[in-house]
Amino acid sequence: MENLRATGTDVVRVVYPDLLGADRGRDILLGRLPSACTHGLTFCRAVYHTTPRGDVVPVAGGLDAGLPDICVQPDLATVKPLPWEPGVAWCLGDSLDPLTEGPVPESPRALLKRVLARVDDYAAPDHQGADRRGPLAAVVGPELEYFLCDSSPTTPSGWTPYGAATGNVYSAGRRGDPDGHLLRTLRQLEALGIGVIAGNHEFDGGQFEINLDHSGALDAADRAFFFKAAVKETARHEGRLATFMAKPFNGLGGSGFHVHLSLVDGEGRNVFDDPGAEYGLSAAARHAVGGVLRHAPALAALLNPTVNSYKRFGPDTLAPWLIDWGLDNRSAMVRIPPERGVGTRLELRLGDASANPYLLVAGTVAAVLLGLRDRPEPPAPLEGYGYDESSAPRLPATLPEALDALEADEALTGLLGEDFTRAFLTYKRNEVERYQQSVTDWEFGEYAFLI
Repeated sequence: MENLRATGTDVVRVVYPDLLGADRGRDILLGRLPSACTHGLTFCRAVYHTTPRGDVVPVAGGLDAGLPDICVQPDLATVKPLPWEPGVAWCLGDSLDPLTEGPVPESPRALLKRVLARVDDYAAPDHQGADRRGPLAAVVGPELEYFLCDSSPTTPSGWTPYGAATGNVYSAGRRGDPDGHLLRTLRQLEALGIGVIAGNHEFDGGQFEINLDHSGALDAADRAFFFKAAVKETARHEGRLATFMAKPFNGLGGSGFHVHLSLVDGEGRNVFDDPGAEYGLSAAARHAVGGVLRHAPALAALLNPTVNSYKRFGPDTLAPWLIDWGLDNRSAMVRIPPERGVGTRLELRLGDASANPYLLVAGTVAAVLLGLRDRPEPPAPLEGYGYDESSAPRLPATLPEALDALEADEALTGLLGEDFTRAFLTYKRNEVERYQQSVTDWEFGEYAFLI
């Protein structure tokens, strides 16, 4: 606490992710932090069941239980002073059930911890095919895209892409970023200390990508959560909107959330690397890829978690909609980058930017662990441009299909936990119902004048 006071911090903002991955929290005065650490901060459990429009979904344990409390315990190892808000520091919190004193089932961070606690239950075969028991750790590197928007009262949404010139993909500087948003954001994120590497303008006007360093899976998810919250917050300081919505505009592309993943053993060796094997990939790497392919339909519910997510998919979008893998092939769902040795890894390109970082990482790690357990062999890697429907099975085309696939995947939900899965499915199926009952601008324009 004295270290925080020395930096001029007098307020700590304790935040935690809801089911959507949005930050919920409370500001507390620094002098009250010891009490908060001892007793926790109380919130209504139904915050996990609250929609973006403020309605409460009837998930078990919320409305039906009389809207009981949860207790959020600050994790002081995650405290970070905010560069753009002097005197304020962020701190992650863990949600506990006051009755059981255990994690709240809906807590995404608790879910990831549960999955990671199972990593050592699985064996990675060595180069001779024998089980290599012992500690394993998942290493994750997140990549996220987002759109920055300017206010536009004349458009239906009220927003329009910032700096909307085309043709500036993979560029930096003022050509595609006339106000220097990316430089400001990179510097603020660097000062926040979340392991930012680099950033660039992406394919469409107003779209940016920023890469984060790789680290242990929980730390990587924490940093991705901080990243999304920070980008949205700093955009508000500029009077703009930063959105991680999968596909916010007609006629433009979508935003992805790609995740690079490898496994290391207790001595820090990459268990996916095998110089003597085909493609330089170990049996563990092949089985990990096979596990992700096998459980991809269910993973879609976690990695593409909104109705809007499925409008990002389609031929020539560079958003995967077939269940396939390839060697350094960006049109595949699972890409194996060309690095080997310590850099051997898989890149799962399925996720979109609206995904909750904790659920994305937890689901991906769970699918990899099931691959190590069941040892499925992947088919031959994709060659060429990969949007031929005859070459591989299709992913779910809608959120309802993905939710059904998740519910049916007993192996994956067994790792995620029954209580979490039930809450997530209830919450998301309510989203589908609300969408199906909503009259859209498209429907009015399509039907009102001629019918």
